[in-house]
Amino acid sequence: RKEIRSPRKAIMAVSETQACPASFTMNDGIEHPARGFGTYKVGFVPASATSAAPKDDRDPVEIIKDAVAVGYRYFDCAQFYGNEGIIGQALAQSGVDRKELYLVSKCWNDTIYAGADAIRAQVKQTLRDLQVEYIDLYLVHWPVPGKHIEAYQTLEQLREEGLLRSIGISNYTIEDYAELKPHIKVKPVVNQIEVNPFLYRKVTIDYFASEGILTEAYRVLRQGKSMQDEVVSSIAAAHKCTSGQILTQWCLQHSIIVIAKSSKRERMEENFKAMDFQLAAEEMEQLDALTTPEALSAYEELYKKCVVRDTPLAALQEGVKDKVTLN
Repeated sequence: RKEIRSPRKAIMAVSETQACPASFTMNDGIEHPARGFGTYKVGFVPASATSAAPKDDRDPVEIIKDAVAVGYRYFDCAQFYGNEGIIGQALAQSGVDRKELYLVSKCWNDTIYAGADAIRAQVKQTLRDLQVEYIDLYLVHWPVPGKHIEAYQTLEQLREEGLLRSIGISNYTIEDYAELKPHIKVKPVVNQIEVNPFLYRKVTIDYFASEGILTEAYRVLRQGKSMQDEVVSSIAAAHKCTSGQILTQWCLQHSIIVIAKSSKRERMEENFKAMDFQLAAEEMEQLDALTTPEALSAYEELYKKCVVRDTPLAALQEGVKDKVTLN
């Protein structure tokens, strides 16, 4: 039987030999690729999307096929993204063997609110859309008040049935997990949240690591909004690389799985390129310090909105926690 190591120990073991680890060991003993390709707004923009940014203007099938050609095998998908059929079509056309792929998906709030039968039906729809017989990792997208515990328990059952290899959570605060923990048999392998130097919630990340739960990070590159930041730019210049590569390396050195996305082939190659350096402790501290109180307040507002988005709870903010750990 393969030894199951904690996320921190697994990362330290691999970081000693290479600056850019290929994978991390999850608490169920399965390896999780270190870097993945995000599929949000590839060919489709959800009606209730937080940002008004348009979908990519390139053929979405070609975007995914380019990502495969660059070397990506881990694709982050979701019911909410509305494009799993496109992703499945592109991956089928790519010719990559299923065993080489690592596919992640998530059930959306309306399905979580509807309950176990809706979740089961959605998982089966995702299997059809992605044209696969199992999903490597499936997550509860948001901890919908009064509903997320049943949702996770349903994922436990689907894992037992072999439709899901691993299961986890997304956008959970410490308080949300404390609510879930007493009611589950299978510990989540990951918590997928937004992480970058401008939203570095160290207390939360360290808490989940202490529970043996890895962090998957989305918006690592902040949609390009911070590439000209003085601190990031100066560190990038020192290492003769791009700002995006610095943001990626910062995550990896914090033992955090990276989800990056671009519709441009050259950017994909840049994001996927393995780094041959490690950031110095002083550089890590400089980047760690970029999170402001205003950023944490903005996160709190977004959390309270998104946790009930597209459910009947949204009108009155029913069940939304008054206080959660922000940092």
